[in-house]
Amino acid sequence: MDTLAARFSTSEVTIRKDLAELEKLGLLLRRYGGAVSLPSEFAHEPSIAPVKQQIAKAAASCIREHNRILVDYGSTTAALIPELANKRGLLVMTNSLAVANALRELENEPTLLMTGGTWDPHSESFQGQVAEQVLRSYDFDQLFIGADGIDLNRGTTTFNELLGLSRVMAEVAREVVVMADSSKIGRKIPNLELPWAGIQTLVTDSAISAEAAEQIRSHGVKLIIASE
Repeated sequence: MDTLAARFSTSEVTIRKDLAELEKLGLLLRRYGGAVSLPSEFAHEPSIAPVKQQIAKAAASCIREHNRILVDYGSTTAALIPELANKRGLLVMTNSLAVANALRELENEPTLLMTGGTWDPHSESFQGQVAEQVLRSYDFDQLFIGADGIDLNRGTTTFNELLGLSRVMAEVAREVVVMADSSKIGRKIPNLELPWAGIQTLVTDSAISAEAAEQIRSHGVKLIIASE
């Protein structure tokens, strides 16, 4: 912190405020004495970053201390990581190296588990049968997963054709929490990832229409609308 203050000829108080603002934008993670940059997978465009942070805060409010959670790869789920800093005793499993590295930078570092498996360069995550076998050895309180699209009739959709691991993640978690900004709602993509019957909670932003909200709730899904 003092190094940054000296470099930019300002006070530590100002540096601390600036770092807090950059963390809100999803551009870095604060840690004791300074900050670390997030991997490129986690860098958000300024216009969408505040929305993802709102969704992340709302999703984090569902997590109790000492919970066992799964965090899938993706930029929206990545926004959840800074919100875990004050959660005690968490156990977190992920299939993403970027998520794992970001978790390790938290001051209050959770117990971290990796799925292992076959590296998929397209999704930058581990996939495959080995990862599925590892997952089936555990049970989790919650899964936090994103979506490329939300089909109001079918469920979550994705461009990724590797669907097996996502479905196993949902099977081994008592609560499946989908994190998706409202621009994804109504976007129909051929690959159905998770049907509504396998989703307990959807967290989105306040731009969702009343009609879409009503239709989502009609599937028995708890809808959490993040406040601005």
